[in-house]
Amino acid sequence: MRFFLICVCFTSLASAAQTAAPPAISNAGSATVTQGASADPGAIKAKQLIGQMLQALGGDAYLHYADVEQDGRTNSFYHGQPTGGTAPFWRFFKFPDKERIELTKQRDWIIIHNGDRGTETTFHGTKPEDDDVHRDFLLRDQYSMEKVLRNWLDAPGTTFFYDGAGFTDNHQVENITIANAKNQQVTFSIDTFKNLPIRKSFTVRDPTYKEKDTYSDIYSEYRLVQGIQTPHVITRMKNDEMVSQRFLTKVVYNQGLSDSLFVSPTAIEARKK
Repeated sequence: MRFFLICVCFTSLASAAQTAAPPAISNAGSATVTQGASADPGAIKAKQLIGQMLQALGGDAYLHYADVEQDGRTNSFYHGQPTGGTAPFWRFFKFPDKERIELTKQRDWIIIHNGDRGTETTFHGTKPEDDDVHRDFLLRDQYSMEKVLRNWLDAPGTTFFYDGAGFTDNHQVENITIANAKNQQVTFSIDTFKNLPIRKSFTVRDPTYKEKDTYSDIYSEYRLVQGIQTPHVITRMKNDEMVSQRFLTKVVYNQGLSDSLFVSPTAIEARKK
């Protein structure tokens, strides 16, 4: 169950392409980028690449969507090996911190995140989410692409670094790192030709074993949905081992999802569903 839960507790979502001018990144990393001749050229290049990526992701349509529904199938892996067949899932997300996932054909296994609270409902009842699974969700949520691009870029103390060109998942990419004032860092590998993010990764230290863990999301099969370029295959990695993979068959943005959707149901309600 732990690994299946991990495979569906996704928070990172979309990407997009429009012809409008790139969204402004006016203040982020200003101390690094706007010092005239003394400005770091690497920071300037990284900031330009982020602007191009935001334009490709859909500009305002991407930066300001309020909610999204994703339907599809998902599977999980242990030490890089699949743990079983794919399973159906339905995911509802309301920015910034509400998520509901329904599993099985009967949709009677329900996982809800609301703020920093996580619950799991089955026919046995509703209980708090397992600690290790919940920590993993909160960690990935902090570093989700939506939160990084909406909250970090213009925040005081944010800095940008250009890490050079290379190849990632069979794509020629430009690599950039964004660091916030808390010294949290996220690295994006951006397709050189399409300007879409191919990989997002971050590294943190495990609180129990004190070792560094690197988490990555790989995005592929982009399709334009309501002005937002949305990856329909998302692969989740931890320390270069595949953890889970998600295949989307339906994506709908801005349905006006009700907050009541993110309240944990009772066991009876789960059975009825």
